[in-house]
Amino acid sequence: MIMTLHRGEVLFRQGDPGTYLYRIISGLCKVTRLHENGNIILFNLVYTGEIVPHHSLITPKECHGTAIAMVKTVVERIPAEEWYEGLRQQPDKALDVAKLLQDKLRFMQQRIDHLTIGTPSERLELLSAWLRSYADTMPITELLTQEEIGQFIGVRRETVNRLLRQGQHG
Repeated sequence: MIMTLHRGEVLFRQGDPGTYLYRIISGLCKVTRLHENGNIILFNLVYTGEIVPHHSLITPKECHGTAIAMVKTVVERIPAEEWYEGLRQQPDKALDVAKLLQDKLRFMQQRIDHLTIGTPSERLELLSAWLRSYADTMPITELLTQEEIGQFIGVRRETVNRLLRQGQHG
């Protein structure tokens, strides 16, 4: 089933039982996690070509976070049982899953590189440039809050505020 989410709409919620997996056909979602102390942490961005939740690609598990569309996002909803049956019936499909996980691992490696490179301003520019590849007309502050930007580039919200005032990171 193909679904279209508009900005701000939820794809899945933290704690959902994992009845479905989702192939991102186009668009961009942020994944946040609510901790017991009330803190909400941005821990992932999912984008075109991915199938999520990543931790459920081989075996089912409840959703670890909440996925929210950042821009208009087109998604294929795949019943989990159908997905797992396909893995059992077509062993070569496991290679496709391995490739998906490899791509995500490479994204995470790039993210770690971005966190350890240069100044906070340079990290903000790297994140802004990456986001423009998915939402080229929207400023970063319309896609993510200052708190989320800070979490993603490893600085406090106040630092993000100062960096945004100093330069153009749209």
